[in-house]
Amino acid sequence: MGTRKRKMAESLKEAKRNKAIAVLNNCPSSPRKMRLVVDLIRGVEVNKALHILKYSPKEASKKVEKLLLSAIANWQAKNEGVRLEDANLLVKTAFVDGGRMLKRLRPAPQGRGYRVRKRSNHVTLVLESANVASQTK
Repeated sequence: MGTRKRKMAESLKEAKRNKAIAVLNNCPSSPRKMRLVVDLIRGVEVNKALHILKYSPKEASKKVEKLLLSAIANWQAKNEGVRLEDANLLVKTAFVDGGRMLKRLRPAPQGRGYRVRKRSNHVTLVLESANVASQTK
């Protein structure tokens, strides 16, 4: 393997080490409600995002807060020996996709049945060190 390929492989490995991903699948709330919460923390520093989620009145904020703590733990597992305060972590990307939909029937007048769609969602959070994010731009 050439030196150029080796350097590319090392830089990719370094970039992966500075990122942490956490995914929440099939969360039983609608994607629209979850996006309202996730939009609050996108691009925000991790400690500030935790405070925003802690004091948000939305029910979905509790689930996103737990997911953010999981992403932080994933980052710490990859980067042993590095302090969290020195890393200056940001919520680089955060997005919500629609998940599985449970279809139920609700009784309606005159013997009919209305379809009720109980929605769920998938949430993905990606954390990255702000030091690395500023170097790549």
